[in-house]
Amino acid sequence: MRGRAGAKRGSAAAERLEPRLRILLGPAIAIGPGKAALLEAIAETGSISAAGRRMGMSYRRAWLLVKTMNACFKKPLVDAAKGGIKGGGAQLTAAGAQALARYRQMEARAARAVHADLAQFRKLLIDRPPPD
Repeated sequence: MRGRAGAKRGSAAAERLEPRLRILLGPAIAIGPGKAALLEAIAETGSISAAGRRMGMSYRRAWLLVKTMNACFKKPLVDAAKGGIKGGGAQLTAAGAQALARYRQMEARAARAVHADLAQFRKLLIDRPPPD
């Protein structure tokens, strides 16, 4: 059985306590942990479809996330070519690489900023996550 964030019950990942940074632009999530992971997977695979499969999501879901990200930034983060005889492909643009790097820096900075508070916050929580 898998819990939130896909962690197996009883594993260290299921018992972690960490902040999650999401950047909202109006009602849209411009970027967050899942979208950042999708950008990394696209950079590694060269494909929205392959990146989505790697993350356990449909091509449609991956494409909609990319579409939202591209719409939220001044310049597109992902450049995608339509498939065909030679197949399509996708790659991060310079703006995509920059946005991903900046997001990861902000994420690390936020985690460091709340580290001591999380240790105190943990004392308020139950020992193990509740079952789904």
